[in-house]
Amino acid sequence: MEFVDIAPIIIIAVILIAIAVLFTFVPVMLWISALAAGVKVGLFTLVGMRLRRVVPARVINPLIKAYKAGLDVKTNQLESHYLAGGNVDRVVNALIAAQRANITLSFERAAAIDLAGRNVLEAVQMSVNPKVIETPFIAGIAMDGIEVKALARVTVRANIDRLVGGASEETVIARVGEGVVSTIGSSKTHKEVLEDPDSISHTVLAKGLDAGTAFEILSIDIADVDIGKNIGAILQSDQAEADKNIAQAKAEERRAMAVAQEQEMVARVQEMRAQVVEAEAEVPKALAEALRSGNLGVMDYMNYKNINADTDMRDTIGKLSEDDHHDDHKNQ
Repeated sequence: MEFVDIAPIIIIAVILIAIAVLFTFVPVMLWISALAAGVKVGLFTLVGMRLRRVVPARVINPLIKAYKAGLDVKTNQLESHYLAGGNVDRVVNALIAAQRANITLSFERAAAIDLAGRNVLEAVQMSVNPKVIETPFIAGIAMDGIEVKALARVTVRANIDRLVGGASEETVIARVGEGVVSTIGSSKTHKEVLEDPDSISHTVLAKGLDAGTAFEILSIDIADVDIGKNIGAILQSDQAEADKNIAQAKAEERRAMAVAQEQEMVARVQEMRAQVVEAEAEVPKALAEALRSGNLGVMDYMNYKNINADTDMRDTIGKLSEDDHHDDHKNQ
């Protein structure tokens, strides 16, 4: 087979390969869709997106959507936001929702909110349809010592101007909880809170708790109020128990001191008795010396012995009488 015969086949194959490469590298169908929607995008622009590693569909489809919605958005804006890591489709949807709700929102601010990590479309939707945040049970103690638990529902609306750098829902819940606790704590009795739960809402709402947050608090409603423990009575009971323990410790200390003093007195008595015994041991020596020196006669010594004998007899009789008296008392 000559080259002239296969040349048309080779040319056709090259053309088919070129067309396949063209349709693969250049999104012709996307270009046709853009032209059909009235969006003027050149083929070289789409090729440039490929070279810049931008997925053309991620930019052109939102651009078509924005054009149909009447938004003045440029291709370079969407492409630069895509290269920055943003969600182009979500930003365009947020701009369309803001336009429909008559909310002023520029592309630059929407892109900044999206790059800050917040869902800009959800923020726009929350601006139109406020969100209700339910707090957990918040416990506070009134002045009478009764614990009061309150459940609050906070209605908030997104503040688009403060979405970048504004605090999140957790901050709002924490501030509302602090306000509820302080309001309950300033009530004289728990009955005041039960009679007028709206006083908590009015007091907390007047403190401007949404300052510095990404939300605007519309209302704070107390959904439920419960009575908890009598904290005042528990504290008094604990204090009384502590005082009792302290008193017992002091009494034990005094008892120990009394026992020590008693033992000291017993030792002193034993010491005095030893001194008495020692002194009594000197009496016979003194009598013997008195007899030898003539200062004491025999009759005087006999009288002394008789007196001692009489004294011993009286002591014995006295002890017998005391024992009989104790026996009679027991029998009675």
